[in-house]
Amino acid sequence: MRMRGVSERARGDRYSFARRRNDMGTWQIDTDTLAGSRFVVSPLAETVSALNSLERGRPEHPGERAWLDAHLPAYRARQAADPVAALLVPAGLGGSWSADFITPTPTGEGAPTFEDEVAPVRAATAERARADLAVALGGGPLPPLLDRDDLARRAADVLHWVWLHTVLPDWPRRRRIIEADIVARTGQLSQGGWAAALGGLCPGMRWLGGSRLQINAHDYPPKQLSGVQLLFVPVTQRSGWASWDDDAERYALVYPCSGTLADADRARVPDSLSRLLGPARASVLVLLTSPKSTTQLVALTGQALGSVGRHLKILLDAGLADRRRAGRSVLYFRTEAGDVLVGARRGH
Repeated sequence: MRMRGVSERARGDRYSFARRRNDMGTWQIDTDTLAGSRFVVSPLAETVSALNSLERGRPEHPGERAWLDAHLPAYRARQAADPVAALLVPAGLGGSWSADFITPTPTGEGAPTFEDEVAPVRAATAERARADLAVALGGGPLPPLLDRDDLARRAADVLHWVWLHTVLPDWPRRRRIIEADIVARTGQLSQGGWAAALGGLCPGMRWLGGSRLQINAHDYPPKQLSGVQLLFVPVTQRSGWASWDDDAERYALVYPCSGTLADADRARVPDSLSRLLGPARASVLVLLTSPKSTTQLVALTGQALGSVGRHLKILLDAGLADRRRAGRSVLYFRTEAGDVLVGARRGH
């Protein structure tokens, strides 16, 4: 694996796709590769992103604060009890690039489980793990505590703990956000092409036209992607990285979901509004703070398409919501009356 770019390195909503010495600022993607590219869900990518947030230890948006408050003490206790893991995680993920064996490129096949995806991490050879970690640390010798044969197992154990204790209990909600982002991106693709779909993945990334995708602002010769598989992998935490496999046949861009979708899903439905409209219908109305399609609402609420459709019809008839066409999609949004009702109920 050549690696990679890696995780968020700046404050707030800024992200940087870091690079290894041979990483390129621009990818030249041929037509067949672009046409065959896909958006995919990866439990492991979501877990690595969560691990980055736990290691960072500070919330990057209000919705993350409650999650960190709930899980950060246990994570820190776990790491304090395992000095090797406590040094391995920041060494492997916290520098200008990550250790490749910790962040394998998704396969893009089927619907992999977390266990499917973490298996290559656990199976990495001792030589491979040490070499990747040395690169992540800038090429120097490993600290004595990390010059050992069980790095892969320990990394997989940390990832498994993060998945089991901090991601899995919340996975249905996280998956809904991820799926809603995929729906939104594919809608943007159909309406505005690749410039619309990829331009906002991360600050610094943009579609340049002529089959060129700027990955970051670094001035390196373009990297040619021809006859390979290209995957786009959304995660709910605010981090992102680029990766490719050992044979350079599969490439992936991991990127943070749209903040609008993530923040909307965290929006609390006031109890009084829930009693007035019913909890399911109230949740739909609250989510319409920004225009959304029925498919996005299904993904965000977890309700059936027919149920969402019935709620929207009632909200339309009541004058609390309206709709407009955007390309091939119909988008629903709150009217002024809907805004007043949601605001009034929140004030109670």
